[in-house]
Formats: sequence, structure tokens, C-alpha cells
Amino acid sequence: MAESPVTPPRARATREAATDTAIRVRGLRKTYDVPERESGLRASARSLLRRQTKEVVAVSGISFDVAPGEVVGFLGPNGAGKTTTLKMLSGLLYPSAGEATVLGHIPWDREKAYLRQMTLVMGQRNQLVWDIPVADSYELNRAIYRIPEIEYQQTLTELIDLLDLETLLTKPVRNLSLGERMKCELAGALLHRPSVLFLDEPTLGLDVTAQRRIRTFIAEYAARHNATVLLTSHYMADVEALAERVLVIHQGALLFDGALGALVARFSPHKTLTIDLEYPVLDLDRFGEVVAIDDCHAILRVPKTQAAAITARLLAELPIVDLSVTDPPVDEVIDTVFSSGASGADPDQLSEIETALEPISV
Repeated sequence: MAESPVTPPRARATREAATDTAIRVRGLRKTYDVPERESGLRASARSLLRRQTKEVVAVSGISFDVAPGEVVGFLGPNGAGKTTTLKMLSGLLYPSAGEATVLGHIPWDREKAYLRQMTLVMGQRNQLVWDIPVADSYELNRAIYRIPEIEYQQTLTELIDLLDLETLLTKPVRNLSLGERMKCELAGALLHRPSVLFLDEPTLGLDVTAQRRIRTFIAEYAARHNATVLLTSHYMADVEALAERVLVIHQGALLFDGALGALVARFSPHKTLTIDLEYPVLDLDRFGEVVAIDDCHAILRVPKTQAAAITARLLAELPIVDLSVTDPPVDEVIDTVFSSGASGADPDQLSEIETALEPISV
């Protein structure tokens, strides 16, 4: 009897990892050797003979898991390492160290079976051919991915319906507005029905209406196809609408991994009190920082730990008609995390943030 073939350990390990996670990252790191020199002709001449470089850490040993069908927000300031991470997970970059698997595949091996199951959409990059109609670019994608004609027509019909593309298919890409082009770019990236979507600023530069349409489309696509989505965006409305969980990265290190609501609850140093009064009151600053005031309407910012006591004082001492207590916007909370040394922050809050800024691991 012939012996059954032995599964290579690496292939067996990646297949086992794929059963409960769509994306698995362990100690992923990317560094660059960047040339540097002083200004001036003499420094230029010296650099021809002795080139000096410095090591720049783009991603510093991050670890996380993403479950199949999960939509996760990937947050951080410019230069934090978000795009570099997405490029490694999509196979465009080799890491300097660490491991990662996506759907059981090692991304930088760039296996055809993996490339047919994922897509990378970058808001500032064109994927469609600039000078030909959108429909012709889609036909090119169909040929590249070898999508069967029946399946292609079914998917295209679905995408046209979801994104309202009917009138755009015959136009050259160069004649589209930014919002129209982004809708067409998204559809083109999803013609092969990928199971994993890496979305890097998909609503960059779009107006509010276009942003809302793109967010709705991503949510519907993920729900219909149980797709896993890793999303970066500087528009917090994107993250709030699509992701219940967020990863926060700063200077290449992973700082936070958890629910978006938990991030706000943990790091918001203040509450916002919005009040309506029967008549104007001049000394509202004795209750907290006055953010805005207009006749009988005012907005106060107070320390989170004192919000309940100040609310009670307001109700007891002022002619209140209406009062609401809310958390600050998510983008303010994120800014607080990244600028923990800013003046005016609560000392206890700074201590908590500094503790949290230590890189975490899974």
C-alpha cells in the first residue's frame, strides 16, 4: 500500500491557524535603512564615498488576530505604520521579522490561491485604467482573475445595484469625479468576491454624501459575503459606522485592541454638558470650561470624574430647561491618546494613558 503524503509542517500550521482566525499576526516588524546627510556641497561629496544611513522602525513587533467576518478599524496618526502593515498583509512588502497568516496563507509568498481571496484598496491610488471606459477595466480584471462569465455578470450586477454604477460604466475613468471614481475602484476591487478586504482610507477626499454611500456599501458587502475587513481611516465616522473593534497603533507599536466604546470610556478625560436655560446666566465658568454660549444655550466641558456632581449642582442652582451629558467625539479621544503630554490634561488621566502607551501583545 502506498504511503499517504505527509503534509509539510508549515502548511499544516497555517491551515490550523486559519480555522478560527482570518488574520493572524505575531511580532510583525518592518524597518528601513534611510540615507541621511547634512546639507551642502561638501556633505554631498562625502556621501558619495561614505553613505550614512539610519534605521527607521515603521512597524515594531505588533500582534493581533481578526476573526472571519469581523470588521476592524485600524487607527493611528500619519506615519504610525498602518499602511505599512496593510502592505505586508496583502503581500506587497516583506517584513523584517515576525509572522502573519491570512486565510491560512503567508501573504508575502503571494500564492495565486491567496491573491484570489483578498483585495487592497487605497484611497489615494488608481487601480482602474485611466483612459478607457470603466466597463473595459472591469473586463480586464475578469481576465486577470479568470472569473467565469456567469459569476462575473452576477457579481457585476450586484455591485452596480449596491453602488449605483449604471451610468458610469461607459465613461473613461479620467472623466469621473473623485466620488464616482472611488465607487468604481471599490467595485473593480471586489469583482472576484474577495473574502478579506484591506481598505486604506477608502473615503479620502470624498464629500459627506459619497462617504455615507461608500460606508453603506462596505457594510452590506461584508454582511452578504461574511467578508473580513481591516479598515484605516482618518474619518472617525467611517470607523464608528463600520467597526465595533479597533486597533490603535502609534510609532509602529500596538497600543490598544478592543471595543470602540471601551476606548472612549477609558481615555476620554472629560464629559460634555449641553444645557438650555430659562434665561441667560453669566457665571457659567464656575461649573466648568465654557466651550460655547449663545443666549440661553451653553456647552460646558467638565472632568469625567466630576460630571455627576457638577450635573447635580447645575440642576440645583440654575433654571435648567434641558440638559444632556455626552462623551467627546471619538477623534478627540484618539487625539488625547496621541498627545498625552498636552497641557491641561487631567494628571490621573495622563498616568493612565502613559501606562496604556506601553506596547501590548496578544
